Amino acid sequence: MRIKIINPNTTRAFTDALQRLADSVARPDTQVLAVSPASGPASIESFYDEALAVPGVLEEIAKGDREENIDAYVLACFGDPGLYAARELTDKPVLGIAEAAFHMASMAGACFSIVTTAPRVRFMTEHLVSRYGFGEHCKGVRTTPMRVLDLATSPDTAIAKVIAECRKAMAEDKAEAIVLGCAGMSAYREFIEQEIGIPVIDGTVAALKLCEAMVDMKLGTSKVLTFNWPRPELAVQGKGLKIA
Repeated sequence: MRIKIINPNTTRAFTDALQRLADSVARPDTQVLAVSPASGPASIESFYDEALAVPGVLEEIAKGDREENIDAYVLACFGDPGLYAARELTDKPVLGIAEAAFHMASMAGACFSIVTTAPRVRFMTEHLVSRYGFGEHCKGVRTTPMRVLDLATSPDTAIAKVIAECRKAMAEDKAEAIVLGCAGMSAYREFIEQEIGIPVIDGTVAALKLCEAMVDMKLGTSKVLTFNWPRPELAVQGKGLKIA
């Protein structure tokens, strides 16, 4: 099978790290293609950044169906930007890493906390928890005094801050599992888990493995109503978004 991981920002270092991670965990019969859109924000740390990223995400979904014979898609940003719109563009599985991580964490422990990046994204993250219906499972959203790009430029310092917040979540939230709230943290999941001693869930790997399972089960995106194809008269033509 072929799975496409879409990094919605344009920072190539993150995309390359996602490719290496996916290659290390995917099954031998799974081919993973990690990509970045041609245009968009360098990192996603606000609703404005998310909005700028969505056109590139949709372009990559349309291209995957039209030219690349993709079987499933992963949106590798914790805001899951454009997830529902992307599901309208394809009948293949499309998973966001936040949604996938929440499902996996709820099965790994009775409750979890999320450790993410700058304080500005707290509301965005809480909104996701509510939208996906995990309010009873999530015991807290913990932010760190860093920017997303710090994970690429100063990873040791950034991950030390993440670990410190994980330990606070264990002590103060009584969290039984931790969800990493940024795809830039993905490569450090195993190290963080070794340091804190409870399950740590990275949404990128969670989404990738769930995609493999869905393709095996021949489960795609339902087109019966909510995620039906975009109306032809509204379909955007050009820039890779031609539906037909």
